[in-house]
Amino acid sequence: MDAEQQRGLIRQMERHTHEQAYFLFLYNPIQLYAVNKAVEFVPHVTTLLGLAETAVTEAHWSVQQAAVPQALSGIPPPRANPSNAAQVTVGQTVYAQHCATCHGANLEGQPNWQKRLPSGSFPAPPHDETGHTWHHPDQYLFEATKYGWQRFAPPGYQSAMQGFQDVLSDAKIWAVLAFIKSHWPPSMRAQQERLNTRGQ
Repeated sequence: MDAEQQRGLIRQMERHTHEQAYFLFLYNPIQLYAVNKAVEFVPHVTTLLGLAETAVTEAHWSVQQAAVPQALSGIPPPRANPSNAAQVTVGQTVYAQHCATCHGANLEGQPNWQKRLPSGSFPAPPHDETGHTWHHPDQYLFEATKYGWQRFAPPGYQSAMQGFQDVLSDAKIWAVLAFIKSHWPPSMRAQQERLNTRGQ
């Protein structure tokens, strides 16, 4: 990569980060340090990128597009609130339309969901108290729903859970999560909420 291509790449990354997040670049001729420190509700990520191999993609940033304006305006980040009746109602409708086919009308999941299929993947798990959904913080559940579980899968594993980023708005995804959480016992909700608090 020659000097002009290098400068062009840096300008591209600066434009991207300026639009997506507050940023800090510490640059030397060999490596580029990109530090995302934009929002409170997403764990901060520090990425060391070899400059010659750097490409600006959404995967480099943990921050969502709407996060910076919310942080600046003082508006709380979106969340799945099982006590918000309106959000739960929306989530119930969206769940029935887009999630129940795999995860069950009553959040019961598919039979033998812990047993690997011949394809190598697992059946859709339950989202009620018998599953493990409540073991994860809201932000993880949101990103797994929006981008698909493949984003978090180990190497070589092919997940059947596809993302809904081209189908559902962020608000509808949060609503689905609120609906799911509304079915958990209070003690389970409290335990999962501690995971959310820990990530802030």
